[in-house]
Amino acid sequence: MIRLLLTAFFLLFFITIVPAQQVNERTVPPNFDQLQNNIAHGHIDTIVYHSKTVGVDRKALVYTPPGYAKSKQYPVLYLLHGIGGDELEWLKNGQPQIILDNLYAAGKAEPMIVVLPNGRAMKEDRAVGNIFDKAKVEAFANFEKDLLHDLIPFVEAHYPVYTDQKHRAVAGLSMGGGQSLNFGLGNLDRFAWVGGFSSAPNTKTPAELLPDPAKAKEKLKLLWISCGTQDNLMNISSRTHAYLEEHQVPHIFYEEPGGHDFKVWKNDLYLFAQLLFKPVTTSNPAKTLKKATPK
Repeated sequence: MIRLLLTAFFLLFFITIVPAQQVNERTVPPNFDQLQNNIAHGHIDTIVYHSKTVGVDRKALVYTPPGYAKSKQYPVLYLLHGIGGDELEWLKNGQPQIILDNLYAAGKAEPMIVVLPNGRAMKEDRAVGNIFDKAKVEAFANFEKDLLHDLIPFVEAHYPVYTDQKHRAVAGLSMGGGQSLNFGLGNLDRFAWVGGFSSAPNTKTPAELLPDPAKAKEKLKLLWISCGTQDNLMNISSRTHAYLEEHQVPHIFYEEPGGHDFKVWKNDLYLFAQLLFKPVTTSNPAKTLKKATPK
């Protein structure tokens, strides 16, 4: 119990410091992403679903937590990759299954299913050739339809998941961070938990993201914005944070040492995952950074 209270204290303290300061890296333990053989492990499957949006069958990965049972119901996190990746990028570079397994072993996260899709919704969806080609960039925007109308219904038909807004989350890195903010905040009736890690320039302008801040206050359980202090894309996260602060929309704006890389994104996932699908307390929304700690 003392250990859990100390963890919650450090998480709370370091997230709520003023943004001009750097976040102490000790908030994330050094072995948080290291495989532990003496604990229970989740399982990763490859699924194939038909996309009416694209007109072809598409692949995604699904992580089920330790102790997964079809007799239970689970919330779902849709975890999105960057412009140069596909459904395997997080698995190859971020190893979310290890991070989550370790969190579960420590009793720090709620059991959830995590879906890792290919966010490039086009027939040739591999990250080959010119990844900045106009058609490929447009395919990332097109993924909103694929996600809402094809992938989510498939997951809900084949896995024992809750189907309501309060049990559904979306988060991602870079291009996937922009997608998560665009899709999550653009569909507040579908997502209650939204996270943008080092969100890229595909992120809509703040006024486009949240034309109705009052609705966001009502619908969102947690809005997480984070970025490395050496990341050239910090301005995207900063402008979103400034708008949210101006309109007093509760959120976490988390600045951390680092650039545009998986060291930062793994830290983000470790911290973000601990807050998902739990009661969240928020401090005065007029403050620069908002408090959020799992009870």
